[in-house]
Amino acid sequence: MRAVVCPEYGPPEVLRIEERPSPVPGAGQVRVRVRAAAVNFPDVLLVGGRYQIRVPPPFVPGSEYSGVVVEVGDAVDDLTIGDLVTFTGLVGAFAEEVVADVTKLTAIPTGVDPRVAAAFGVAHRTAFHTLRSVARACAGDELIVLGAGGGVGLATVQLAVALGASVTAVASSAEKLAVAASYGATHLVDHRGGNLRDALRDALPDGAHAVIDPVGGDLAEPALRALRRGGRFVTVGYASGVIPAIPLNLVLVKGIHILGFQFQDIALDEYTRNEHELADLLVSGRVRPHIGATFPLDKVTDALRHVGEGRAIGKVLLDITSDTEDHPWND
Repeated sequence: MRAVVCPEYGPPEVLRIEERPSPVPGAGQVRVRVRAAAVNFPDVLLVGGRYQIRVPPPFVPGSEYSGVVVEVGDAVDDLTIGDLVTFTGLVGAFAEEVVADVTKLTAIPTGVDPRVAAAFGVAHRTAFHTLRSVARACAGDELIVLGAGGGVGLATVQLAVALGASVTAVASSAEKLAVAASYGATHLVDHRGGNLRDALRDALPDGAHAVIDPVGGDLAEPALRALRRGGRFVTVGYASGVIPAIPLNLVLVKGIHILGFQFQDIALDEYTRNEHELADLLVSGRVRPHIGATFPLDKVTDALRHVGEGRAIGKVLLDITSDTEDHPWND
């Protein structure tokens, strides 16, 4: 089987594809034939050695996939051969076959396309937990979403609308904003087209209840200035590559709350509630990830470049295997 390997830290071009023996599951594990894997911005950072967690090379990158169970190890009761599953983790997804602990796998609900499931885990879970447990978004709230064309940004637009909020989408092109509008964004702001501070003031004269920022850089301060008194600014990541410096006098004068999102900070009861609500949104079809581009496994470098250079709209997938067996992904 083939696997993408990062032999050393560097740009996406350092990646290579190796032939490896099929992995053998141990006790409590299964072997999964991977159908599709999503490419996320942290994958680019991990390959470059620039993520907050460093994985010593060599390693197989990739943080989420969907696939079918093809072999079951000892002491496995919950999964059988033929079950469709997803995985969300740190590394290991960019391979034709993967061994995983059953505790790290989630069964794909009946009726959900495996490609959709592969694109749903990281971005939509990040966005939903951010909205529900950090931003405390409610129906009728005015939200500003930065990077609204990217994976987490567009997922935030979709999910905020599903929660009944009104969304002002900020992105870097008319194409990205058009997609955000198709998922319910009310106001559209191209931050490369002029003064972002003025544009947000025009769109939201009374200010926003919350800002969701997966971008950082020069967008953060004007977005923070657009908050109403007591608003919430949630920092999720720094896709721009620049960690912003916020003038604290703005926080003082406007009584703003600056908050950071990490999964481990969500209380267990809220985490469980959020996961159930998000699963219901997926199964019901009310929310589906926008898959903007798909690459074959041997074009993994192009896929990471597409994401790392900010050209992606929504999610980017690696199409890893096209199984000929009778599985739901062939329907």
